[in-house]
Amino acid sequence: MNPKPPLTERLTRINVLVLDVDGVLTDGSIFYSDQNTELRPFHVRDGIALRWWHSLGYRSVIISGRSSPLVDRRAKETDVAKVLQGVGNKQAALRILSEELNFKIEESCCIGDDLPELALMNCCGIAVTVADGVQEMRAVADYVTQQPGGRGAVRETIEWILKAQGRWNEVVLRYANQV
Repeated sequence: MNPKPPLTERLTRINVLVLDVDGVLTDGSIFYSDQNTELRPFHVRDGIALRWWHSLGYRSVIISGRSSPLVDRRAKETDVAKVLQGVGNKQAALRILSEELNFKIEESCCIGDDLPELALMNCCGIAVTVADGVQEMRAVADYVTQQPGGRGAVRETIEWILKAQGRWNEVVLRYANQV
């Protein structure tokens, strides 16, 4: 097995985010109302960062073990390219998505928090776990966010990648130059 290239080199290749939902895009909480409605808290900073990411020509996908119409709604709001829910084998799902959407797995950054994403972390270009990710994820992660899941960890990861690629100022200048 060939060793991975240096982190700085791998960061320059990233153009696809692979996102888990529970514990990454949300804090892992699921609320049920008396009317049997499911609610999940999504963070606005993660959403706006995903829009920036996509506006720069990058893509993102969601691979989730659970299924919820709320995930489809959030994905649509933030222009996520593809959503796969109810997935048991996330690594196999990533391989299918890479063929379907025509990207190399080593061009992907996977963000996870728990054991169902462990195989993803071992095959993608950059492995990220959230601040409150489990120890096994921390052990294989290239980067551990300062923010916990559902509290801006995706935003932090996007900033980290864009800064490494020299593109963060493109986002900042959009707001600095507004009249």
